[in-house]
Amino acid sequence: MSCKKFGLTAVVSLLTAVMLSLFATVITASASAEYAPTWEEYKAAGNPASTWNDVADSIDKLMEASYQLYAAGDTDAAYTPILNSYNFYYETSGFERNVNGYSGSEVSKAELQFKTARKSVKKGAPIEEVKENFNALSEILHTQANHLDGLGDTGESKLTFGEGAAAEETVETNESTESTAAQTETAPADTDSTPLGSGTTNVWVTFASCFAIILREGLEAILVVGAIIAYLVKSGNKNKLKHVYIGCIAAIGASFLCAWLLSLLKLANTANQEIIEGVTALTAVLVLFYVSNWMVSKAEADSWNKYIDEQVKASAETGSVFTLAFTAFLAVFREGAEVILFYQPLLNDAKSMSYVWGGFGVGCVVLAVVFLCIRFLSVKLPVRPFFLGTSILMFIMSISFLGAGIKELIEGDVIDMTSPEWLQNIIPFNDVLNVLGIYPVLETLIPQLILIFVTLMIFVMQKFKVKNKNEAGILAILFGSLGGHKFYLGKYGQGLICVAFCWSGIPALLGIIQGVHYLTETQEQFEEELAPKKKAPKIKAGKK
Repeated sequence: MSCKKFGLTAVVSLLTAVMLSLFATVITASASAEYAPTWEEYKAAGNPASTWNDVADSIDKLMEASYQLYAAGDTDAAYTPILNSYNFYYETSGFERNVNGYSGSEVSKAELQFKTARKSVKKGAPIEEVKENFNALSEILHTQANHLDGLGDTGESKLTFGEGAAAEETVETNESTESTAAQTETAPADTDSTPLGSGTTNVWVTFASCFAIILREGLEAILVVGAIIAYLVKSGNKNKLKHVYIGCIAAIGASFLCAWLLSLLKLANTANQEIIEGVTALTAVLVLFYVSNWMVSKAEADSWNKYIDEQVKASAETGSVFTLAFTAFLAVFREGAEVILFYQPLLNDAKSMSYVWGGFGVGCVVLAVVFLCIRFLSVKLPVRPFFLGTSILMFIMSISFLGAGIKELIEGDVIDMTSPEWLQNIIPFNDVLNVLGIYPVLETLIPQLILIFVTLMIFVMQKFKVKNKNEAGILAILFGSLGGHKFYLGKYGQGLICVAFCWSGIPALLGIIQGVHYLTETQEQFEEELAPKKKAPKIKAGKK
């Protein structure tokens, strides 16, 4: 009897195991979602690729695949298609580049929504939140596609999430592919749409896009370089302009070299590109902010003349000139590398290449005119308005670079993103705010507010001509984390280092120590510490 029961139990166990195995197979099958990893593979499979809505549809299929995997509980696998949708579709298809040609803020809106969608998948958000984020992204993409295709400035999500035929397949079958290809060859071109692909690119849209990109990116670099050159002319240092020109030429060469290396190493149009651009932008922020505040300190005629007498005329090579030349290099390098990376995909289309270079050439001519205006008009300004205006310009550029740099790191998944709905209601997406690098994202906005606070703090402190040990000590203890005492003492470089590393808590600790030191020493000792150290005169070769 026991043997029979044992045999029956074994049979039941075996059947149960078989059922579970079959069930697991069904689950695995349902969780598998086919998709083309890249836009090039998607086109190679024969899928429709003649309009910008076709590109938006292809990204929809990636989101459908991501949703299927996510709903089946495979979060890791679901992250890959939604990540590819930005790196290997939105960027490499030329979608981003052409949208950027008519509105930079539209590109930022899409980029941040891509990040929001990826974040919801990566963090394991509720399925309804994932659907909501995917739908928002699809709506943005189809709105942009409709604009480029000449179908209006509105759009709606086309995602079905498995509730319709569109979600059942992510790659067309061979039969439907051949049918679509045949229809594409025989059907007349839609005059209201902007076709894609080799031989069908709308050349005038290409021309306008290339012109807008070089103009927008080049203006940022020229405004900074023009201010630097005008400063050197105003200060009577025309002989040192060659350092700035050499820096600019080196930056242009470095931009081409960087773009070539990125393409060679297959890093272009990936998260690595965003990280490189972000780090470059943040480095530029430090230099721009330093130069901006340095110029404010020299805005008064007396201060400027004193500086000329004691610093510039005393040495043929000053640190400030190197800093300005390095600023020019960073400004040109960042914008140059970005322009070249944007142009790379277009240069593969032989029929549109003349329009690519045409847009680039016209843009360069306009930039040259702007540069000449800045170069020859700014030098006629009085000292105080000139330096204050230049300082304000560089400060604005610092704010813009800071926001843009952090946004690049967000897109590269180095930094997380927090964009609450209430903030989006306060800060909308538009081209003016986009140029200023202001986005409805806390990770970009908070550092910008800190930078503004530090600037106001510096402005107030510069009113104090005589430095007092007690004031320096209190500032060190209260605002040491933001380098308050360093800015008060005119040590802008050290102050910026404090701001850059305020998150670590080290500047705050050092500030307390320095504050106690200032408060416990005498004013005479304090002033002796601040007094510049005299440099030993250089002995020329051949003299004893």
